Amino acid sequence: MSVTERDNIIKQGVQTRRNTYRGKDITEYYNDGKLFSMIKSGKFDDIYVGDYIVSKTQDESKHNIVWLIADLDNYLGMGDQDLGLQLHHATIIPAYMLEQDKMNPSDSALAGASKVPSAESLGAYKGSEMYQVTLNTVLSRYIEPDFCKSDSDCHIIEYRSLVTDNVKVDSSNQWGANNGASSDWKWEDRKLDLMSEVNVFGTTVWSSSGYDIGIDNRQYAIFQLRPELINQDLSSIAEATPRRYGYWLKAVSHSTTFTNVGSGGGASSDVGHASNLLGVRPRFLID
Repeated sequence: MSVTERDNIIKQGVQTRRNTYRGKDITEYYNDGKLFSMIKSGKFDDIYVGDYIVSKTQDESKHNIVWLIADLDNYLGMGDQDLGLQLHHATIIPAYMLEQDKMNPSDSALAGASKVPSAESLGAYKGSEMYQVTLNTVLSRYIEPDFCKSDSDCHIIEYRSLVTDNVKVDSSNQWGANNGASSDWKWEDRKLDLMSEVNVFGTTVWSSSGYDIGIDNRQYAIFQLRPELINQDLSSIAEATPRRYGYWLKAVSHSTTFTNVGSGGGASSDVGHASNLLGVRPRFLID
């Protein structure tokens, strides 16, 4: 393809960029601020799915962080207020898990994970230790240092998301087992979340009910174009042999655990293992 032909394709706009995997280091655009102006304009002039930013705020407590462009403008119009999210945005995920943690301190999808189940118990994703504690720590430790220079110069978007907050412990889940399912949701202000099965695989597998999905009802373009990135770190600063890893997803699977991506790349749900240590690989939006 000639340079002219490529330039003509680029002029077709954001849908071309959403459907083209490039995998280029765009840290330079991040450093000089051009990245954010290209996003805010909605033109995404030289941003493609799979392009990445290498973290500038590294210390001895962190591994090298590579932030991947997972999708572009894929949450436009989402939310319960007015016309929903109207800011042009890029959806960002880390190329590798940021850390390992549990969904709950014991093997339950109920709030606090220590209470005796009733017929319907508060909990689910919103009640989990992951939601209440871990994600807040991840935000302040890894994400804000890279994308918020100050309160007035912060590129992390606060969005509205449907979050599950109830589990019916005696309810049949959508894959036919009578061992619990999410049963309610609420709109919440969010800055980051775990991904859903649909975001990763393009469909539900072990998610317990429709409440688990909410606004996360579309597969990210990066996983459509390069499905091996679901469970492998192929970033340029990774080891010669790609690192494979598993990580938590946001959906309740049944009353004792949540969905996850296995290190082998499969959709997984281990009964009674909400306290397992798995990767934390959240998504967030920048403008």
